[in-house]
Amino acid sequence: MSFSGIVAYGAYVPYHRLDRSAIRAALRSGGGKGTRAVASYDEDSTSMGVEASRVALAGLGDRSAVRQLFFATASPAYLDKTNATAIHAALNLADDVLAVDMGGSPRSGVGAFVAAAQSPVTTLAVTADIRTGLPGSADESNGGDGAAAFVFGPSDSSDPVIAELTAHASTTEEFLDRWRLPGAATSRGWEERFGEEAYVPLAEAAVADALKQAALTPDQVDHVVVAGLHGRAAKAVGRSIGARAEAITPDRTDVIGNAGTAQAGLLLADVLDRAEPDQTILVVVLADGATALLLRTTDALRQKRAARSVADQIAGGSTDLDYAAFLTWRGFLDRETPRRPDPAPPYAPPALRRADWKFGFIASKCTRCGTRHLPPGRVCLNCRSVDEMATDPLADVPGTVATYTIDRLAYSLNPPMLVVVVDFDGGGRFRCELTDAAESEVDIGLRVEMTFRRLVTASGIHNYFWKARPARSDK
Repeated sequence: MSFSGIVAYGAYVPYHRLDRSAIRAALRSGGGKGTRAVASYDEDSTSMGVEASRVALAGLGDRSAVRQLFFATASPAYLDKTNATAIHAALNLADDVLAVDMGGSPRSGVGAFVAAAQSPVTTLAVTADIRTGLPGSADESNGGDGAAAFVFGPSDSSDPVIAELTAHASTTEEFLDRWRLPGAATSRGWEERFGEEAYVPLAEAAVADALKQAALTPDQVDHVVVAGLHGRAAKAVGRSIGARAEAITPDRTDVIGNAGTAQAGLLLADVLDRAEPDQTILVVVLADGATALLLRTTDALRQKRAARSVADQIAGGSTDLDYAAFLTWRGFLDRETPRRPDPAPPYAPPALRRADWKFGFIASKCTRCGTRHLPPGRVCLNCRSVDEMATDPLADVPGTVATYTIDRLAYSLNPPMLVVVVDFDGGGRFRCELTDAAESEVDIGLRVEMTFRRLVTASGIHNYFWKARPARSDK
């Protein structure tokens, strides 16, 4: 079977980090060394999937080339509702693009990857996860949050292929290593020795099959990525497959933790950020079996690396998050809310009518005088012309803070609430919340960019919209 190749990619590592020593300081157990990435109170797997996809699509010549969107996560924001459709809307993809979820387990991530690679049309494969565990547990300290996105295009794609999928092989086995019952907040795992004994031979068989297909030997592989929630098994596989020690890629768990469904994608993106053309990458995913993927980089990689590298995102994170806030964001610490009315949930009919604005952040621009309107309108506030508007996507347009308010009374899971008025480059002014920023960071003249977030969940309905965040120098 012929495969499509990777034509663009992107990753997303949340801004916040939890220092693992804070866990031990609070509970006198657990923790460990290093940090883990933490999705903010206003993030979930859907919003992180949007952010990784925006980075990927920034490297694509024409996003209208995308004809399918596959979204894989083991921590979906909704059940009985497709989460990929919110990503589709936020990315402003065409209405006739297929958007589907592949969920339920970390193995779904590699499933989305292989399905996209086997598709005859340009396909966006998105993986994201929020990993947590009971307070003081190994899952809590070793877990991590993040997302990765890859655009696969056929050989005749208008965008050059930066990495060709040359072979893949899988082994599947039914055994009880990690599981979570529907409705449970955390997963459970079996004894580590058992997982190592089960995974190592499965991975060895998958790797041997993939190398045979590509007519390669283990020492000819330049980069090896081994991903899986079983850390001990992943390390053992790295040693057992015969690859050169210097080829094995660091798993980054010491700084961002293990992002489950998204871990393989994050590590692959990290490799693509620094790999050279004409190198071979082996990706091994351990999840209810094993999958081995072999990729070969091309000359186009140098010109089409992601605009925001994994290393830069790791370096740009903040370790100011305290453990009490982390537990609150994860729902393990139920704190009293302000004595004010609960937030009203969004309603389906008006949300549908204004979906382009709500999800895509698409404003309108008067075709007669050029005035930009946020939210979009039919009547121009400047020249008073009626129904002479063109759509004007603003999600990727940066802006500058014109003024701001630090609100210490409004309820926020990350107080105080920072509210800014943003003047967008090219015109248009909008008031919104500033996220991923310390109180000392906000100021008039601050350069900002937009980010897709979950504003609030009310009556079981997630209200997604856009916030501003400080423009990072690596953008």
